[in-house]
Amino acid sequence: MVFDHVGLRTMEKKKGENWVEATRVWVTNPRNHPFHVEWLRYEPDSPAPDALKNNPHIAYRVESIEEISRGMKVLLEPFEVGGFVRVGFYQYSDGSVYEFMEYLEGGDEWFPETP
Repeated sequence: MVFDHVGLRTMEKKKGENWVEATRVWVTNPRNHPFHVEWLRYEPDSPAPDALKNNPHIAYRVESIEEISRGMKVLLEPFEVGGFVRVGFYQYSDGSVYEFMEYLEGGDEWFPETP
């Protein structure tokens, strides 16, 4: 398990946002932030549960989402983003929220820049 970023909700449009259709959220590239912060701006019709939308999350790169998340509450089942990473969101027993990321082959970039 390797730290990737911290996800924080915002209501303000941020420079360089990218669209994630599956969760109907605009996100920034945490690799462009000096402290690896990913800003998330949810659309009103986002299917993401309140526990995800209303709490920060810590993201880790993992080899197996299913293995690391065993016993945790599922907030969003794993899904593929941009053809390069598979992610799932979970809540630990203390209420903390985590994103686990499996990079697909060749998927070493977090969200390519928007043209």
